[in-house]
Order: sequence, then structure tokens, then C-alpha cells
Amino acid sequence: MSKASNDMFRRVVILGIALSGGIALLGGLIGFFVAGTNGLVSALIGASLTAVFGTLTALSVWFGSKLPLGGFFGLVLGGWLVKIIGFSFVIAALTEATFINGPVLFFTLVAAIFGTLAVDTVVVLKARIPVIGD
Repeated sequence: MSKASNDMFRRVVILGIALSGGIALLGGLIGFFVAGTNGLVSALIGASLTAVFGTLTALSVWFGSKLPLGGFFGLVLGGWLVKIIGFSFVIAALTEATFINGPVLFFTLVAAIFGTLAVDTVVVLKARIPVIGD
């Protein structure tokens, strides 16, 4: 794997976490004004979930790219399954929680997910990765 690829994945992880932190701050502030402490907590949980699952995605592709093609697909698909099952359990547990404001959690998740997709797209499009290997 080239240094350019490593730099790209590093940027995706760092910028994704930074974006999630910014959304946690802004979403927490808006959530607090809309729904009080429950809104603040909901926004922080939504942004944290996005940071964790977005980072898992980038890391699974990063580590998978160091494997043969079958290993890559196995790792990425396995990571995807772990994230889907884990997200389902977390959301199921949060639906019973009284301290969650559903709309704030939902809109924070949507904003953070679209934001991290935009960050991933921009970083990959601006990456200067050579097509021909060493």
C-alpha cells in the first residue's frame, strides 16, 4: 500500500471524527434549545454513533486493502455485518430509553451521516494515488 493511500485513509478518519465532533457541538446546542437536556444527550449520542461507525468503515477498508482480494471482501463484508447488527442493537436499546428525543437523534444522525459521506467523497476525489504501483 502506498503512502498516498495511507494518508488518504488517515485523513478520512481524522476529518470524519472532526466533523462528528462539530455536529455534536452544533447538534447538542440546537438539541438543548429544542428539547432541553434530552435533546443535548440525543445529539451527542447521534454524533458519537456516526463517529464510531464511520471510523469502523474506514478502518475496515484500510486494513482490508492490505489483504488479498478475498480477504478484502471478507473483512469489509464482516465489518458491514458487525456494524448493521451493532447499530440495530443500539437503536433497539435507545427506543426504550426515556432520555432520548427521537427527532433530535434522527436529524443528528442524518446530518452526521451525510456529512461524513461528503468528507469521504471529497478526500477520495482529491487524493493523489498513483495508478501504477512500484
